[in-house]
Amino acid sequence: MAWVVVRVRGSIHARHDIVETLRFLHLSRPNHATVVPEGASFRGMLHAVQGYVTWGEAEPETVGLLLRERGETVAGQKLAATSSGDDAAAQHLAELARAVTSGGFPSAPALAPTFRLRAPKGGWKSTKRPFALGGALGYRGRAVNDLVRKML
Repeated sequence: MAWVVVRVRGSIHARHDIVETLRFLHLSRPNHATVVPEGASFRGMLHAVQGYVTWGEAEPETVGLLLRERGETVAGQKLAATSSGDDAAAQHLAELARAVTSGGFPSAPALAPTFRLRAPKGGWKSTKRPFALGGALGYRGRAVNDLVRKML
């Protein structure tokens, strides 16, 4: 499995270690998202930056939508444009979605690990409170998939 991580807040007045952890997660700006594998090291990183991001379990359909709508190569080209033909492009994106969901981004250097999203339709509830208390921060579980769909 994998987690979808979405950056909610900026880094003004953030400690240096939090800024570095966000950089390691490839989350340079608010409303950027990435997919990381579930693991102890990533769990510790997410725990350290839980006041700046929200995350939860990724569904393959959501990862497929992210790749189709917002996926880019490192050169900045749309990912869907690099595949030729409708059936070939759909099959290629489905394979990438399975690979990303099973263990994070593949080691292919051409795939950019960051998705640049819009602000969620309807806005953020509160960027200062955790999700369990009605805010936007911290662990969301499967509800992160609904958030990502609102941000596409």
